[in-house]
Amino acid sequence: TNPGFVVRITQAGLDYAHQHGIAVLQKELARLKLPDISGDFPVRHVGKVHYEISSLDLRSFHLPYSRISLVPGVGLQVSISSAFAEVDGNWRVKFYFIRDHGSFNLEVANVYIKIDLKLGSDASGKPTVSTSACSTHISSVHVHFSGKFGWLYNLFYSVVASRFRKILESKVCESVVISVGTDLQRYLQTLPVTARIDARAGIDYSLVAPPAATAQSLDVGLKGEFFSLAHRAAVPFPPPALALPPDHDRMVYFGASSYFFNTAGFAYHAAGALVFEITDAMIPKDVEFHLNTTTFAAFIPQLEEMYPNMLMKLRLSAPSAPFLSIGPGGLSLQPVVDIQAYAILPSASLAPLFLLSLVSNVSATINVKSGHIVGSLSVGRMKLSLKHSDVGTFKVRMLQSIMNTYASSILLPHVNERLGEGFPLPLPDRIQLSNILVRFHQNFLLLGADVHYTPR
Repeated sequence: TNPGFVVRITQAGLDYAHQHGIAVLQKELARLKLPDISGDFPVRHVGKVHYEISSLDLRSFHLPYSRISLVPGVGLQVSISSAFAEVDGNWRVKFYFIRDHGSFNLEVANVYIKIDLKLGSDASGKPTVSTSACSTHISSVHVHFSGKFGWLYNLFYSVVASRFRKILESKVCESVVISVGTDLQRYLQTLPVTARIDARAGIDYSLVAPPAATAQSLDVGLKGEFFSLAHRAAVPFPPPALALPPDHDRMVYFGASSYFFNTAGFAYHAAGALVFEITDAMIPKDVEFHLNTTTFAAFIPQLEEMYPNMLMKLRLSAPSAPFLSIGPGGLSLQPVVDIQAYAILPSASLAPLFLLSLVSNVSATINVKSGHIVGSLSVGRMKLSLKHSDVGTFKVRMLQSIMNTYASSILLPHVNERLGEGFPLPLPDRIQLSNILVRFHQNFLLLGADVHYTPR
């Protein structure tokens, strides 16, 4: 299936994420616990010497140079070079009747670490990450011993250095695997696969396939589908193919297809949310058309006789889900609205008067605010037609200006207030977007942004 929504992370975005990841890894490596080392080695003319290295304390671990690369079709690779560390500890030797002990300082330099990351998705559609390969190579180890028998330390220097190198190389990769499997994996799991919007609908942001690495970016295809919380029904139209342009000025891009927006109309229509009632109490003070039979009798004279001086109510509903189209010129739709007019009888029951159909050209502006896609609609020309009348015939075009006024001064502000609250973008925890770019393409909206992460 085609995704309804695509997230593209560019090299700039990966570099930013990598900078924060390396800071976490550096802290983890500085907390490494190193085991005690002991053993025997033969010395000519002296015999077997027994040594013990204990209380190893890794004072620091620095990762000054590193980079993250995309490996097309595979995933990501992190390369760390010129890393260095310092270790303090105690030593003890004994042979025959000689015993000696002291402290030492060990410097590890030119450490090279290569980490391959495999990206996937779990059964719930959340992203997963694991270490598919890790290698560490330590080029140099310098040990400085304190004590009386200088000649003796030099003899077991190489034994200690080589054992220490092997231990540290395996411990580094062990720490990488744990850090990726816990810290990074846990963070990725904060990406919401379903975002509840309000009491009526949610968005399904589950991954439709594992993230795909290309030479320029990491692309993540999401379902991108709104659904009714009360009853989730199959969407009766497919998502179009979504080919994002090769832009790379921002850290992240979001491609929201027309499918994404049209499932919103479908979900809200299915949830019965596209119904709106207008009463006289809602008419703004500066609007001269009051919602009563006296006002409407000017256009429909028989109302004065049938329902004299009574308040009215308009019930607006969408007979079908609105369908929008996106093109280079922007986002537009032509919704159809049924307007059922009622007279409110003295008993408070409703008497149906007439049913109108309203068709209008609507355009939308889109932006991003606080991690939400927000929008506002502006209405163009409206066209009214009569579907049914319970009060005899009348000229519908006479009602054109009064309905225009009600739609633009009451209905539109209500819809725009809701659209101003927006719909959440699929973002993991503690991410803010800035430097927003909005572009319209054929069948999809492209949003670009830079990212700011706030550590805990």
